[in-house]
Parts: sequence; C-alpha cells; structure tokens
Amino acid sequence: MTLLNGLKILDFSGALPGPMATMIFADLGADVIRIESARRIDLTRIMPPYTEEKESYIHQHLNRSKRSLTLNLKSPKAVEVIQNLIAEYDIIVEGFRPGVMKRLGLDYETLRAINPRLIYCSITGYGQTGPYALKAGHDNNYLATAGVLDHSRHEGKKPVAQGIQIADIAGGTMHAAIGILAAALKRTETGEGQAIDISMTDAAFTLNALYGTSYLGSGQEPKPETEILNGGTYYDFYKTKDGRFFAVGSLEPQFRKQLCEALDIPEIIDNTFNDSPYTQQRFKIAVTDAFCSKTYEEWLHVFDYSFDGCVEPVLTFKEACEHPQLKSRNMLVEVPTADGGTQIQIGSAFKFSDATPQYKHIGAKLGEHNVDILRGLGYSDAQIEELQEQLVLR
Repeated sequence: MTLLNGLKILDFSGALPGPMATMIFADLGADVIRIESARRIDLTRIMPPYTEEKESYIHQHLNRSKRSLTLNLKSPKAVEVIQNLIAEYDIIVEGFRPGVMKRLGLDYETLRAINPRLIYCSITGYGQTGPYALKAGHDNNYLATAGVLDHSRHEGKKPVAQGIQIADIAGGTMHAAIGILAAALKRTETGEGQAIDISMTDAAFTLNALYGTSYLGSGQEPKPETEILNGGTYYDFYKTKDGRFFAVGSLEPQFRKQLCEALDIPEIIDNTFNDSPYTQQRFKIAVTDAFCSKTYEEWLHVFDYSFDGCVEPVLTFKEACEHPQLKSRNMLVEVPTADGGTQIQIGSAFKFSDATPQYKHIGAKLGEHNVDILRGLGYSDAQIEELQEQLVLR
C-alpha cells in the first residue's frame, strides 16, 4: 500500500529544496513528472561524482521514482503541453524567482483559470514579496538573514559552514511538503486549490523557536556560546586524545551524574544550570580535560550501548552508514536501475504501520519519458516528432 496514490505533481524546481520535497512525495506513491530544460541543466545533474554512464549520483537520488519531460517553456506549444497536463497533474512545485513563471504564462492565476483545483507551491529564498523577493541567495545566506548563524557558534569564532543544507531542507523542503499536504486536505473539502508561498528565509527564521522566543519575550538576545544549547554549558563537542570528537548532551541531573562518573570527575556532579558562569566554565573545562585523557576507541568502550547518559561519538558519514541503529531502521535501500541492477541510496525516514515507501527507479535520464508522457496526453507519434523538430522538447 502507498499513501499518496492519486497525487499527481509537476515539478518545475531544481537544485535541492523542491526536488527533495517531490522525492518525498514520490517515495510515498505520488506520480511526479519533472519538467526540465536540456538548455538549462539542473545543477544536481552535473554535480560529481558520476556513474559509469556519466550520471550524477546526487541527481539519481533526489529524482528517484520521477519521470522526466524536457520542454522549452518559452515555446507556446510547450505551454500548451503544460496546460493539457494540469487537467490531471494538479499540483505544481516551482522554484524560479518571482515573476518568471508569469512571464512564461505558467503562473498560478493563469493556470487556475484552467483548473481551479490547482495547488501551486513556489519555493524561493526570500518569498514572493518583500524587498528581497528578487534577490539571489543560497543556504548560508538565508540562515544568516534569519538570525540563526550568529548565535550558532563559539565566541570569537566564525560561523561553521554546515555539511547539510538547513534552510534548503528544514526550511524549503519540509515546509513545502507540509503546505502541499495541508492544501490537498483542504481541497478535499472545497474542491478548490490555492497558491503556497514558501520562503526559505521565513522557514529558517521559525527555527529560532527557543532563543528567538526568549528574546521576543524578555529582550535577552542570544549570543554565541552563552546559552544552554550553543556551547554556554557543557552541552557541546569534546576532542579526544587522538583528535576525534564526542557529542555530550547530558543536560538532565541523572544524565549529568552518569557523565561525571564515566569521566571519573564525580566531585562536580552537583553543578547545575543555575550555577554561575564561572562554575559552568569550570565544569566544561573538567569535561574537556577528561576527554583529552583517552583515545576515541577507549571512550567508545566507556560510552557503549549500555551507557544511557546522552553521549555519542561524532561519526563520519561512512561510519553512520554502518551504525546498527540506522541499519536496523532500513535507512539504506536498494533502488532499481535501468539495467536491472540496483543502487544503494538513502531511504525514506517515514515509517508507517500500514504502508511502505516505494522506490521505483533511480533518477531518470534527461527527457527519458518524453514520448510516454505525450502519448498519454493523446499526442500522435507524428505530432511528437514535429515537437522534436521544432525544438519544443528541449
């Protein structure tokens, strides 16, 4: 059983936020067609490393289970194809700057006149309105503007470039997916669709749920390495004798007690968050010194599965792939390839009691499904050939 059978999506987006959102939908059974251009290749299609067929592994992951249709959207005949598709594919995800889809004749107001059930989700860096609406940006720009990066660092140190895209995924992807599902649920009641305006900066701003809320209520502005969770206490990362790291999150008294006993510093067990900054730093220095006394492997034996005090090694991604918890949760899956083999990919994080994510195939070649999709719309082979000759399908 799949959960989202019946949802049909046209994905005009590129890069990461939109494609990852539509991948979540495809994993759960939605029918997704990517609308692409052979002249303006999506960045994820050309990001190394590549398969033997010169296809990007990143693309083959983000666009699994989706079909690919290439269209020159500046052509009126391509716009006509989209207008025919939205009779059935009544959810659109797009990531162009504001105004681009309108210039193409593919904006929400134009298309909803054809199909009032249309759900139209736009994902942009700063949203459809405001002085930054047309401004270019990337993940670190959105986090910077949203007030996330400044207090997410140690005092006197620069913000750290993240290995994951927080504003793109926690901001764009997840908010878009939730918004589309909310609009689809409302549509079952009213029969009407609606436009959804997702700003990755807005979404990143909402991630300030703890310290941002405290500032708005009390006026106490979050500063680097001053709060409970940003290094102001011993909730932090500690280097071992051989240069590896452990994450310590032993906040509650019972966990702090286990930490102190494991580190053999029982004399400071009674420290609390109400202690002075001096006492907090004294505690942190003691934890730092203790971790420096042993190697990573030695600490692994101390903080093994039986230890329940919120201390974990900082794993490499390779090590995470071998972690028994992630393996037991089926977070690595085999996805079919065109040659009858499989490719290992990161699996869906959704676990349901009565449904299982489905992985139909890796990301398709550019325009791989042009003929099948157009035939499904009633185009004859002669008409398809004509579109190819007129460079509409590119």
